[in-house]
Amino acid sequence: MKSSLILLSVVGGASAFAPSSKHSPNSVGLSAATGEWDEEEGKVYPTINGWTADPTKFCAGLPGAIAPLGNFDPLGFTTDLPVQEIKRFREAEVTHGRVAMLAVVGYLVQEPFHPFFNGLVTGPANTHLTQVHEIAPFFFAWLGGSIATAEFFRAKIGWESPIDAISKNTAEEFEAKTYLTKLNDKYYPGDLKFDPLGLKPQDPTEFANMQTKELNNGRLAMIAAMGMIVQEQVTHHTLF
Repeated sequence: MKSSLILLSVVGGASAFAPSSKHSPNSVGLSAATGEWDEEEGKVYPTINGWTADPTKFCAGLPGAIAPLGNFDPLGFTTDLPVQEIKRFREAEVTHGRVAMLAVVGYLVQEPFHPFFNGLVTGPANTHLTQVHEIAPFFFAWLGGSIATAEFFRAKIGWESPIDAISKNTAEEFEAKTYLTKLNDKYYPGDLKFDPLGLKPQDPTEFANMQTKELNNGRLAMIAAMGMIVQEQVTHHTLF
């Protein structure tokens, strides 16, 4: 299960680097004046955290492309996709990158240091959740419920309701690849308004720089987590 999650993470991460090169001139647009969707020649996108989507730029102008790779998209995962789809792919990359960063820390910490559950959860980290399920099934159920709750609130913040999504995604002009899901038009991928320490920069340039740093750390973590999982699956031993 963990291996599948990380594989999906890498796919989601790679897909966020692609440009959107073709757009219908009659695509549905978000009016800056009214905030409503209407059919006009060309699109007007809202400015979010200093970013205004530009379909002519690599990855619609989202941060994350740095030297030496630059505009890296050798497989063209999102070629010809509209901005809405590029945003959805970036949302997947940011989310999986955050999960991978937590996973890497967990692997490095929980194998040598495991004071919980009376020290009964030991061995390779790949087996820890199974051990927890056997030792403390109530805690395992609480953990699953907590993750589901967090995902529910993430969906409420970032996504439109399924009915509204279907209505907009089935419009021929919208060129959507999905029907039941659609990010809110004024939602910035990954910005869940969760900032208890007040670390989010208010300056657009500083925000873009921080976003790029988070993306790079998340990309590295996805590769590292995959390496850790595969190593333990092959050796059946702890990392160190």
